[in-house]
Amino acid sequence: MQLPLTVEGVQLDIAAIHRAGSRAPIVFLHGFGSTKEDYADIVQQTAFAGRPFVAYDAPGCGESQCSDLSKISIPFLVTTALQVLEHFGIERFHLVGHSMGGLTALMLAHQFPDRVLSFVDIEGNIAPEDCFLSRQVIDYPAADDDAFFAAFIERTRQAPAFASALYAASLKHKVRAGAVRGIFTSMVELSDNADLMGKFLGLKCPRMFMYGEQNASLSYLPHIQAQGVRLAQIPACGHFPMYSNPIVMWQQIADFQTAALGFE
Repeated sequence: MQLPLTVEGVQLDIAAIHRAGSRAPIVFLHGFGSTKEDYADIVQQTAFAGRPFVAYDAPGCGESQCSDLSKISIPFLVTTALQVLEHFGIERFHLVGHSMGGLTALMLAHQFPDRVLSFVDIEGNIAPEDCFLSRQVIDYPAADDDAFFAAFIERTRQAPAFASALYAASLKHKVRAGAVRGIFTSMVELSDNADLMGKFLGLKCPRMFMYGEQNASLSYLPHIQAQGVRLAQIPACGHFPMYSNPIVMWQQIADFQTAALGFE
């Protein structure tokens, strides 16, 4: 389905998938270079039978359209998420976000903590070290958006990590080059200067941080676990559990949400 929205004066046409129901829905926010289809297999998972959910393509991504790609940033994506929630009449919800979507979800949960029942953060940014993709906008500067994105895709294709080549193969089809700079710049700015760790640990809802075993060296994992965050390490996986090991990813989300609130 398509949702016509206006965010900060920018015309959007948001492509979404949705299942209605009486219980609190899961709201899924995809990562940079991904789409709502990362989560479409929820309808194949028996643990989520009948569970209401919403997933959509962020502006500049997938099948969504945006009249001004230069305006896209993490704060812009937060405002977009709020309008999607309003469209579907969603007040309280379980939140799942990956990477860019995890950072968007964190900012959303920080602003509206009473609305979020639980938060699954799949390698979303909570510290400067998480900018291994987005910081390339600074480390490999290019005046031309298309040139930067082409070089970014090639570096990603050659990265020695699970699913990097698979991820890179579809990047040019899933993201408009004009959206990349604003997204990456805002991700770096927030990661370096917005105390994301404090925001994450300050949330009162149950939280799980999911990461691939290739990223088990993230320096903050023992700290957030000691602060009550449930950790979920996904085997045979790097940054993309939905590509490398989706079976375990879905199992971990279902187990966490059930334990957190009896899957309200």
